[in-house]
Amino acid sequence: MNESGVTRNPLATEKTWKLIAKFAIPAIISMLVSSLYNIVDQIFIGQGVGMLGNAATNIAFPVSIICTATALLLGIGSSSNYNLESGAGNSEKASQIVGTGLAMLVICGIVISGVVLVFLNPLLQVFGVTLEVLPYAQDYTGITAFGIPFLILTTGGNHLIRADRSPTYSMMCMLTGAILNTILDPLFIFGFHLGIQGAAWATVIGQAVSGFLVILYFTSFRKIELSLSMLKPKGVFLKAIASLGMAACINQVAMAVVQITMNNTLRYYGASSVYGTDIPLACVGVISKVNMVFMAICIGISQGCQPIWGFNYGAGRYDRVRETFLKAFWLSLTVGILFFCCFQLFPRQLVGIFGTGSEEYFRFAERYFRIFMMMTFINGIQPMSSGFFTSIGKAKLGIVVSLTRQVIFLLPLILIFPLFMGIDGVMYAGPIADGAAAMAAMVCAVRELKKMRQMEAGG
Repeated sequence: MNESGVTRNPLATEKTWKLIAKFAIPAIISMLVSSLYNIVDQIFIGQGVGMLGNAATNIAFPVSIICTATALLLGIGSSSNYNLESGAGNSEKASQIVGTGLAMLVICGIVISGVVLVFLNPLLQVFGVTLEVLPYAQDYTGITAFGIPFLILTTGGNHLIRADRSPTYSMMCMLTGAILNTILDPLFIFGFHLGIQGAAWATVIGQAVSGFLVILYFTSFRKIELSLSMLKPKGVFLKAIASLGMAACINQVAMAVVQITMNNTLRYYGASSVYGTDIPLACVGVISKVNMVFMAICIGISQGCQPIWGFNYGAGRYDRVRETFLKAFWLSLTVGILFFCCFQLFPRQLVGIFGTGSEEYFRFAERYFRIFMMMTFINGIQPMSSGFFTSIGKAKLGIVVSLTRQVIFLLPLILIFPLFMGIDGVMYAGPIADGAAAMAAMVCAVRELKKMRQMEAGG
């Protein structure tokens, strides 16, 4: 793309606030809708099945995280490369990368679904299931495994749809499936008396509809020049995709590892506490879903900014890259402060949305909310910064920043602190890891922004 072609692209000319609103708002809604699959299930299962049902969805949550990790690896990796190559004027290469990304989304979805179905019981044991929760977890995870191919295609495909400058269609894909899931959940659980199986089937049907809409886009409405020959995966493009998608993928995989470790830690130390084993598992499952709403907004801001960052970095418009980053930073900080206030002031009310429980259940939930989520006000900085580094082609830096909270800080702390503090050690590990990760992200971001100023000056 020549200079005149670049200047005709809205990503290079429109006001950054307008672009952020155009891309980030649909991305945020899409992320929130994606979170709703788990949250709506959690609410209706809590009301219709009870605490053991909530614990079962927490046990199944690592499968969802692994699927999201795969989708982000391919979706963000493909879209980031597409934006960079488009900004640099390499249109054909950009389209070929999209073709490889789409094909791999389908292949990986089918493979992961098969693995979960074949190894269901061993996986649930690894995830920290208890005897009381096992039958619920078997039903829920075994059924939702059939929706995995659609989940991965929808999550990854929506990144490519946004990169193709169709953020509203991307939002519609997610919204349609989530609305259908919300309608079917109470119908299946309460109307047909299917219990946790009903919630699982409602999720699968919603995911299938969203997946069909993604397929419809790329067969009928796409702007990307795409042919059947481009859908054959190519190693060179897959390597480029993996390079820029690895940061988001590793962050999700780390979340799964942390979730599994936390489940087993809570099960072990909960047995020797006044709460028992099932109350901590149920509470943490509920609170992690509430936190997903906050993280969905922060990640949505990052994903909405990625086309702006990537295109302008590829075109050498570093001033627009910096300007967009600073605005995303302040947006993430503002959202964090609002959610911090909610988590500290209304923990019992938030947990109460997901069903009833004993006084010990609510007491543990309140303490966990207030302690573990103490640093919420700065928690959006790390995922936003990781997305920023990925979108400008700084894959290694993106990976390092994505690893800070989950692997470098949180995972060791939730293993060490309980040795001295019992189950409370899990709670105090959270804010320490959050604070350290935010500081590391800010240091790396400031250094990268300074480099851009130097490249601009040398220009």
